Amino acid sequence: MDEMKLNQSQREAVTSTEGFIRVIAGAGSGKTRALSHRFAYLVNDFGILPGNILCVTFTNKAANEMRQRIHNLTGDNDTGYINTFHGFCVSVLQEDSYAVQYPKSFLVLDNSDIDDMLRIIYEERGLTLRDMTFANARDMFEIQKLFKKPEYYLDLINLSLDALHEKYLNAVGTNDILFYGYLYQQKKCFGLDYNDLIKFTLYIFREHEDIRLKWQKRLEYIMIDEFQDIDDLQYELMEVLCGYHKNLFIVGDPDQTIYTWRGANVKYLNGFDTQFPGTKTVMMNENYRSTPEILAVCNSLIRKNKNRIKKDLVSMQPHGASVLCHHARNAEEEAKWVVGQMYMLHEQGVPYKDMTVLYRAHYLTRQVEEVLLKAKLPYAIYSGVQFFARMEIKDSLSYLRMIAYKDDLSFRRVVNTPKRNMGQRRMKFLEEYAQANNCTLYDALLKNLDHEIMKGTKADKFVKLIERFAATYANRPVSEVLSAILDESGYEAALRTEGSQERLDNLAELKQSVYDYETTCGEEVTLEHYLSHVALFTNTDAIEAGDKVKLMTVHAAKGLEFPYVFLIGMNEGVFPSRKVRTIEGMEEERRLAFVAMTRAEKRLYLSEADGINIDSSPRYPSRFLLDIDQSLLEYTKPPQDGLIRDASNYIRNAEQRLLDQNDPELYPVGTRVQHAILGAGTVLDLDKDNNAYVIQFDTLPTPRTIAFRVKLMRA
Repeated sequence: MDEMKLNQSQREAVTSTEGFIRVIAGAGSGKTRALSHRFAYLVNDFGILPGNILCVTFTNKAANEMRQRIHNLTGDNDTGYINTFHGFCVSVLQEDSYAVQYPKSFLVLDNSDIDDMLRIIYEERGLTLRDMTFANARDMFEIQKLFKKPEYYLDLINLSLDALHEKYLNAVGTNDILFYGYLYQQKKCFGLDYNDLIKFTLYIFREHEDIRLKWQKRLEYIMIDEFQDIDDLQYELMEVLCGYHKNLFIVGDPDQTIYTWRGANVKYLNGFDTQFPGTKTVMMNENYRSTPEILAVCNSLIRKNKNRIKKDLVSMQPHGASVLCHHARNAEEEAKWVVGQMYMLHEQGVPYKDMTVLYRAHYLTRQVEEVLLKAKLPYAIYSGVQFFARMEIKDSLSYLRMIAYKDDLSFRRVVNTPKRNMGQRRMKFLEEYAQANNCTLYDALLKNLDHEIMKGTKADKFVKLIERFAATYANRPVSEVLSAILDESGYEAALRTEGSQERLDNLAELKQSVYDYETTCGEEVTLEHYLSHVALFTNTDAIEAGDKVKLMTVHAAKGLEFPYVFLIGMNEGVFPSRKVRTIEGMEEERRLAFVAMTRAEKRLYLSEADGINIDSSPRYPSRFLLDIDQSLLEYTKPPQDGLIRDASNYIRNAEQRLLDQNDPELYPVGTRVQHAILGAGTVLDLDKDNNAYVIQFDTLPTPRTIAFRVKLMRA
């Protein structure tokens, strides 16, 4: 082992091999280096065979990177089991799936495979998306399998295909029809989804002691990365696998737990030493990524969280520039400031690829994209598409173009969006007619509404819609026209039926952008004027490969690092998200902000904007900015006392409404309670999304939803 490449805490982690070892590794502390060197130490110095080591990472990308590092350190093409939990389970099942009567060539299903199965079920049983969207159906399958019907896999394993088909045909109720239809489709192709992989593996280990013991003996050393992201099933699998040799090495950072919504449970990392007495804990706090100025801000922010293992990151880098904070008059001014800073950096010789904009949600890119395009600065969006290139934005603008221009491109895009039974056969007819008569596709439709081929379509409704708007749009504000056409066309309703919340958020942002444009430009704004203005932002051919600014969500940036980071939208209701209802949820949002800030290497920029939210509420600076020791921030202009006072009052009131999900004073379901006005009743449910009880009062025929903050007594 080349110990010169490791610091003292990394070396301690690498050479601690026997028993239970917990490494608390802060952001940028070199945990991947420690993991790969530990693997190499076991192989090169101990002589352990790579096939007797399991190293679990949480993404396939991380697993590939780890394999490459270990190969370089050991020179051995055998890198053992370096995989995700799910990938490791595939290895187990490929070897031992005979135990559940599955062939070695079973199919691992992804979401598109599941959707294809759903289409078959919907058609067979006469269901539509109004009964349940595909996304909701997939979520329901996960809930049923993991929580409500955990015995499902016994049906998949033990029932014959005919018996499972019978169960499906006899099912009543949308949930059961879809669930058993899905199990039947799975069995037909011997398909397993992600939840099945771990469930089936655990089932085999539970039912077949010989197979369990074989794997336990084989895996002499187990290492798990990103342990703060482990969920209940993965933890159960880990406990089984380390049950023989009892050599378990885990690495994680409680301050980077940002996936509880996917089932991650930080209690497993925080309480590891209690669960496994005799655990050795190694702290890795030396940070090789960020300047002391950046880390001081990050440490100051995360100290506000109560549920954490106390530690401070220590920078190994020389001092650098201050953390710069900017308060803008509105979102457009915020974007202009960000781009102005980028321009100055570039003038100083910093390439664009060293600059990254991070944000809480994709819709926040719109203003930044507009300004970047106007300034002709190249950029690329990661884990997403450009705002004006997104499906729902292009559809909406095409509706506006249809009203004004009735052009063929817009017609093709929206005539069957939402569905109007205008499929390929009818489009081909219109294309041939338009070509023969030298007219537009819209004119072709207009002249053939009574044709036999148009029977059974909603073509006449589409034409009436466009004609009505075309006759009246000139006298209406563009923002009003946009809202009305999205409503009356049924487009927005179709997105709601699909359950596409992110797309709906993007539509809200588009409406806001039109309103902003109107208020900026005044009376001269016509529909044609706006469309010509926005055409600039739909031209995605202007950006070529090469030196580009990066734009991405904070979740997408996890595990990455960038020289210069601009964290935008630091406003209440944006970051932290307006959807946060609990104290635990707010701590996770703060951890997410911590993850965002710790991505920066050389300089961190924080920005937020004044103005009005789309729900007409005033915008306040994020509590996360106020959490930071103000002496650690440099402001472009000192914040006004009145603004800070108003923001603090708003935040104080908002924090009082946060629910403590671990509050022992909350009454459980079934409790008899007394309300000061409504009298006695029974708690039917706890609506934790809305911080409220659902109570059936004795004197009322239907239940009432009562906020937790209202004082109730036991009846």
